[in-house]
Amino acid sequence: MKKKYAILPDRVKAAVIDGIVIIAAMYIISEILNLFENVPNFVRIIAAIILFILYDPFFTSKYGGTIGHSYSNISVKNDSDVSKNISFPIAILRFVLKASLGWLSLLTVTSNNKKKAIHDLAVNSVVLEDKKQN
Repeated sequence: MKKKYAILPDRVKAAVIDGIVIIAAMYIISEILNLFENVPNFVRIIAAIILFILYDPFFTSKYGGTIGHSYSNISVKNDSDVSKNISFPIAILRFVLKASLGWLSLLTVTSNNKKKAIHDLAVNSVVLEDKKQN
């Protein structure tokens, strides 16, 4: 089976969906914390930071992609063996690079045959189309 690499619009769609998921999850966490009396602000801040930092690496390493990736029919795999997900530490590094470089990293997708962003090149990951058969 020939590998099909994810195109930029699918990756952008996944990022937008993930942004909405993270905002919704932060809202839900905030509402849960509101059920308790006198929750310090630092607890809310730590919960938001943990959610923001661990969402992408957890889903990417465990399931091969985030909720946004799944809805966009794409997945993140190890480029050396596309049958395997990337490891959690590698997924954290990938996320840190992606978050640090922002949209600049995504704009490099069109500059190579495997459509790798800078953060994919750095950690040897690849984003593949995962089109479902109807």
